[in-house]
Amino acid sequence: MTAAPDSSAQGTRSAPASGSSGWKVPDRPVLEGLESKWAEAWEDEQLYAFKRPESRPQVFSIDTPPPTVSGSLHVGHVFSYTHTDVIARYQRMLGKQVFYPMGWDDNGLPTERRVQNFFGVRCDPSVPYDPDFQPPAKPDAKHQIPISRRNFIDLCRQLTKVDEKAFEQLWHQVGLSVDWKQLYTTIGEETQRISQLAFLRNYERGEAYMAEAPTMWDVTFQTAVAQAELAARDYPGAYHRLAFHRPDGEDVFIETTRPELVVSCCALIAHPDDTRYQHLFGTMVKTPIFGVEVPVLAHPAAEMDKGAGIAMCCTFGDLTDVLWWRELRLPTRTVIGRDGRFTRETPDWLPDPTFYDDKLAGKTVFSARAAMVEALKASGEMIGEPEPTQRKANFYEKGDKPLEIVSTRQWYIRNGGRDDELKQTLINCGDDIDFVPEYMRHRYTNWVEGLNGDWLVSRQRFFGIPFPIWYRLDANGDPDYDEPLMASAAELPIDPTSDVPDGYSEAQRGKPNGFMADPDVMDTWATSSLTPEIVTGWERDPELFKLTFPMDLAPQAHDIIRTWLFSRVVRAHFEFNEVPWARAMISGFVMDPDRKKMSKSKGNVVVPTDILDKYGADAVRWRAAMARPGLDSPFDERQMKVGRRLAMKVLNASRFVLGMGEATDPEEITVPVDVAEMTALRAVVAKATKDLEAFDYTSALEVTEEFFWSFCDDYLELVKERAYGAQGPRAAASANASLQLALSVILRLLAPFMPFVTEEVWSWWKPGSVHTASWPTVDELPSTGDPQLVTDVAAALILVRGAKSDAKVSMKTPVIDITLSGPATAVAHLKSAAADLSAVGHIETDIAWQEAGDEVGAQITLGEPPVKKKKN
Repeated sequence: MTAAPDSSAQGTRSAPASGSSGWKVPDRPVLEGLESKWAEAWEDEQLYAFKRPESRPQVFSIDTPPPTVSGSLHVGHVFSYTHTDVIARYQRMLGKQVFYPMGWDDNGLPTERRVQNFFGVRCDPSVPYDPDFQPPAKPDAKHQIPISRRNFIDLCRQLTKVDEKAFEQLWHQVGLSVDWKQLYTTIGEETQRISQLAFLRNYERGEAYMAEAPTMWDVTFQTAVAQAELAARDYPGAYHRLAFHRPDGEDVFIETTRPELVVSCCALIAHPDDTRYQHLFGTMVKTPIFGVEVPVLAHPAAEMDKGAGIAMCCTFGDLTDVLWWRELRLPTRTVIGRDGRFTRETPDWLPDPTFYDDKLAGKTVFSARAAMVEALKASGEMIGEPEPTQRKANFYEKGDKPLEIVSTRQWYIRNGGRDDELKQTLINCGDDIDFVPEYMRHRYTNWVEGLNGDWLVSRQRFFGIPFPIWYRLDANGDPDYDEPLMASAAELPIDPTSDVPDGYSEAQRGKPNGFMADPDVMDTWATSSLTPEIVTGWERDPELFKLTFPMDLAPQAHDIIRTWLFSRVVRAHFEFNEVPWARAMISGFVMDPDRKKMSKSKGNVVVPTDILDKYGADAVRWRAAMARPGLDSPFDERQMKVGRRLAMKVLNASRFVLGMGEATDPEEITVPVDVAEMTALRAVVAKATKDLEAFDYTSALEVTEEFFWSFCDDYLELVKERAYGAQGPRAAASANASLQLALSVILRLLAPFMPFVTEEVWSWWKPGSVHTASWPTVDELPSTGDPQLVTDVAAALILVRGAKSDAKVSMKTPVIDITLSGPATAVAHLKSAAADLSAVGHIETDIAWQEAGDEVGAQITLGEPPVKKKKN
């Protein structure tokens, strides 16, 4: 057995003097103020700063999720980031240099929307820059003022800085042990350089490409949407039964929820095995109202049991239309534009464009649908009335209107959606990652297997990373998309809307035979997919990159496995042919008490600062650690009281232990019950260590907390009279040595979970910080004791206390007659602790012993309760 190690780093704080007289134990310790006190001290000391060691095995690196600063942090964020911090603190106590950066995700649609609503403005690239622009004094989100792109971006940067400060303050209050010197933003200059460089390399290797293709489009945000950002939601609609006409005069009936798209119909599709329509395959029918001839074709994706079993294929009503259009090589007849309205140009496939020009051109989808229904009723080509239904529609996950599918020119990165070999490679990459919990691997695999297209990475927005690309304009001013002008790596970062390509001047921008900038920005996931490269110094700091990449841990929520986790795997595979980290630790959602997801619209969101101020960070962190990896957890504020009670007990029990005597040597632990208690603690250390090695922080906390409460309620009470010297100096030394060793170990076991209260107690009697002290090992504790001794003694104590409780008398009531019974081993255990039992139980007679039964039992006679002294 070796002595418990002290902290290896003292920092700037003063060390307590040796001996109890030098210990700084307060008379009445309190929890209030600990967060601000220690957060400031840790920052002053740079306690969590990453110091570069000599080799990679000495490092533990974490790819911390950058929270979206345009939103607001809720209790779920506090829980999941606490989980990561527990692991970081544990690894640091193992002696690792923990590389634990923090980032802010501040670009993209959420930030733009927040700026629009906050300042009452909207971006209009046609508006010139105003260097003296000031936002309205009284912003009106419903009547937004158009401003230039540059003015708009300035406001985005201004507001995100305010949000970032609030987020950082909260994380300090929670006690995250991140290295704030490693802070980055997803719109910052270095992030822009890395994002543009990675994209250029993807393009050079053929992994990135531009294509004109059907694109999911949000008409509110006016931008393309990727497959990973789709949300299927119920949407009210109606089935309309329409008649398509055969040359022989017979009609073919289809049912559709989108009659306005009859104008863009290019085929009718039925399942090849559907006997109702097999005789029609290869024939032509005419569309209602417009009289356009379209073929009747077979495809296995048609659903025989849905509606009439035959459907019109329009370009494009939904993703099935895209599938049919691509595989059956159908013509493109797009009528809905990026603004969500029917195009004003007359479709060239219509025999008679009169109806389109008069009733549909320039109309919204809703207005066009009403016009079509009215016309179909009048022509007799709609059978019966529309039948109301709830249909599934695709929405942008942040939008509130169904998406349209429009044909646009976009940038893509290959991800296996159209390449089975690449898809299998990316599935294999998932097999190279350890998932915590393991079953979350299936979510990754299922997502990759279900991909049906490549990753769309361009967005038609303003506040984001621009593509480092220009296009030559021909004599007519039309862009040459086939041979884009790419920036060089040495030029990065650049903004093509203000920077000029080699060989051109600013005067040639937008002019025939001149150039134009790519107007789009990268999808926010195209930037966030590079967080491992951004934080580890790829192409910036070779030494740091070698020490920290591949990273050790990727913590995140389960809902973004398909986006953030997968996209990082894709980029790392292309650049390094390896996965970006060894392990992905997945957290669940925090739900309300009814197990409903928290949201502002439901009014069930818990504001983190409220519970942190009310119960303290250690209490909140305790509750967070009780949420197991991957599992959703219902939130009940009353649970915080349990955590606060634990934190307060750590203060008071520690004060009690340190008030009993001088500093002692663990070698003085000789009394059997003390040795047994330390051996029991040895098992706790072994179990907690094993759990944390498996990233099972919840089980580690449970075993530690269970021991701590037993230590306080049973062991500490059992030995306190002996610790004060009731049985002589040697017995007192044994008690005090075991109490102090146990306290040292318990504080270190609890430190990753409850950093403030453990640091406070450590500062009373130890130099340096508990968070840079060594993680406890079994070698610090004796292995020669029998933990069952502690269990048997606790059982006897429960019986004595129970007798007094049943009699409704004070615990100080004397026991005047007692027989303790049990198996021979238990009786031997109890005899070895008889003096302590008599002291704590106020047993004023010799204990009688009886070897009988399978468990500890007792026959107890109580004396008269002590007389309460009257207060003067």
